Amino acid sequence: MSEEELAATVLAAQRGDTMAMDALIDELMPYVGKICGAIALENGEDAAQNAMIAVLRNLRKLREPAALRGWARTIATREAVRVATQDRQRRFVSELPDQVPAPVEIATNVEVRDQLARLEPEQRAVLVLRDLEGLREEEVADLLALPTGTVKSRLHRARAQFRKGWAQ
Repeated sequence: MSEEELAATVLAAQRGDTMAMDALIDELMPYVGKICGAIALENGEDAAQNAMIAVLRNLRKLREPAALRGWARTIATREAVRVATQDRQRRFVSELPDQVPAPVEIATNVEVRDQLARLEPEQRAVLVLRDLEGLREEEVADLLALPTGTVKSRLHRARAQFRKGWAQ
């Protein structure tokens, strides 16, 4: 969908057009799902659904239709971190049995996902936004409402931990 079509669709959805809302869901869900899946891991689908609900509920507050993707990215990132943090807390409370490490023969993307799962949700969010989404550190800081120095230190720790786990 072109930027002009997207802007027109946003305006129609803001007026209550259900077809336009469906079109926005079709346009945004793969992108939101990719972000949430990389940050919230096995709870990525739940985070993506929650993020899309928040996007649709608050769509009328969006003043600039051209900012839709960035706005949705912010909502998706924050929701994914929230869901990942809740999941982590639930796991500590319920004391799940030890996870069996994946066999060496699995596909690379599963190994990457395993390494991402070992990171703190906050570190994972910074790593995904910087290295997978290609955002600048300043953009990541704005998106997560953090100082740039905090983003840099989390990114450094996340990369170091990822490399260490990958080398094992």
